[in-house]
Amino acid sequence: MKRILFTTVSLGVLGLMAPAFGADLPAYSKAPPLVTPLYDWSGFYVGVFGGGGFGNHNLNNAVGPIGFANFSVNYDSTGPVAGGEVGYNLQSGNYLIGAEATGFWSDIKGSDATQFFAGTLPAPMANIDATKLRYGATIRARGGIAVDRLLLFFTGGWAYGSLLHTDTFPGVGIDSFTVHRSGLVAGGGIAYAITNNLIGKFEYSYFDYGRFVRSAPLNRVLPYTIDSTYSIVTLGLDYKFGGPIVARY
Repeated sequence: MKRILFTTVSLGVLGLMAPAFGADLPAYSKAPPLVTPLYDWSGFYVGVFGGGGFGNHNLNNAVGPIGFANFSVNYDSTGPVAGGEVGYNLQSGNYLIGAEATGFWSDIKGSDATQFFAGTLPAPMANIDATKLRYGATIRARGGIAVDRLLLFFTGGWAYGSLLHTDTFPGVGIDSFTVHRSGLVAGGGIAYAITNNLIGKFEYSYFDYGRFVRSAPLNRVLPYTIDSTYSIVTLGLDYKFGGPIVARY
């Protein structure tokens, strides 16, 4: 009987002590979530790029537009480009804004010589026109959407170009001159952060240098105007200063 009574009392005491022991144990909490590192695009960068371009040139003179076209003669130009850039990006969330300045060398050139020798130029045009984009520069605003190390971006702004134009009148003379044009540029592309500082990118840019007027050609051909536009595709490599990755929980 005493053993039964002792056992009963002992179990009762242990039951009363259980909450007290439980209070001394640490409270259960969920494990902290894993940290997902995100790339930060903010900061200054410098870079180089290279690629190629395609130009389109509409020449108009007293002959006037041919048919339903808006030109007397149209011809294309092609060639390589290479250059460098400097810029700054500021990222907030997934959105990015920035500014960029570029300078480039170009050998995009072409003429209507094929049409001249084929005899398909409209009468009374008996001369060969050729245009070469020698070098240029841009100042652009930049915007984009970042998904960690991937960036989709667009650009737009002011463009400068130095164009060499040559008008050859066989048997009469050559009128060669350089024009410096201000125009507009717009484009976009995709960039990827290969490392925290090294960024590769692919970009397309459209240049519109507007119209220049040649009112008194030295070889006595008819006065004329030329409108020039360019589409340029490049691959580039940028180095970004600073800008550590940030953590998102």
